[in-house]
Amino acid sequence: MAVIRRNILTNAAVRDQYIQGVKLLKKEASGRKTAEFGIPGAARSVSTYDLFVIWHVVAMMQETPPGNPGGRNAAHRGPIFAPWHRVMLIILEQNLQRVLNDAEFGLPYWDWASDGDLATGRQTGDIWRADCMGGQGNPVTTGPFAFRPDDPASFRVRIATNSAGELRSVNRGLRRSFGQSANALPKTAEVGSALALTPYDASDWDGESEGFRNRLEGWSSDADGSPPWLHNRVHVWVGGEMMLASSPSDPVFFLNHCNVDRIWESWMGRHGRAYLPGMDAGADLKGHRIDDPISSPLGASATPREVLNVGNIYEYDGLP
Repeated sequence: MAVIRRNILTNAAVRDQYIQGVKLLKKEASGRKTAEFGIPGAARSVSTYDLFVIWHVVAMMQETPPGNPGGRNAAHRGPIFAPWHRVMLIILEQNLQRVLNDAEFGLPYWDWASDGDLATGRQTGDIWRADCMGGQGNPVTTGPFAFRPDDPASFRVRIATNSAGELRSVNRGLRRSFGQSANALPKTAEVGSALALTPYDASDWDGESEGFRNRLEGWSSDADGSPPWLHNRVHVWVGGEMMLASSPSDPVFFLNHCNVDRIWESWMGRHGRAYLPGMDAGADLKGHRIDDPISSPLGASATPREVLNVGNIYEYDGLP
């Protein structure tokens, strides 16, 4: 039976479960060591949660195919953006269900466009309350993921990237800096503008291409604005960890991407479960074509075609 993914700000039970589940995965040893991923320093245990951080970084470092002029990688700057992250979210959701012992748990989303519509108060929106995601800071000192130097059990960033995008082992608090690199979150009207775009993607299949995917991911804008757009602007507005390849270190990452997936689901409801490019696109699009295996957190676990319709796995409580 499909689980229901709900708005984190309208369901306190789901909010509390998400927080609990993230903390449990953060404490759970995955059985993997940092040395296995080429992370310098003494080999240290990697938590199940931090595997998602590592996998995201690794995907960003994989050009598909190598040397492509558009800078496409295994998860971004190309058509695979929406399917790759859909697979990642499903695997996280399954792990949360496991540690929460609740097969009906659905990953919540943050409807950031509703916050973007506010004339004021974006930095004090309900998602940043102490009983939700906590606030900003270097480090964050409020909420369930606050850093407390005298408490080794408090939430800590253990995997991050340096300025060159290389994985590093760290031990510090979560960082956020609202609105410093982008002055506003996306608005509902901007989501609506993206939902009207067709096709899903188009040549040159990168950060310059026309179509829905590129607007959703955030490299292209409408005539009245400039990048970053939608997904990218949320990362840039939140700042801190969300500016890095290791952005899943901030649990807000998954709330953002669940909303991105929700927008994609709405687009398919309007325009059909269509994906481009097809397999006739040629080897220069390898890794992004409809039947290419997705470079996912558990390896080649699906293709874009296989995740276009996931109604038997989850549904949203409402679509934009």
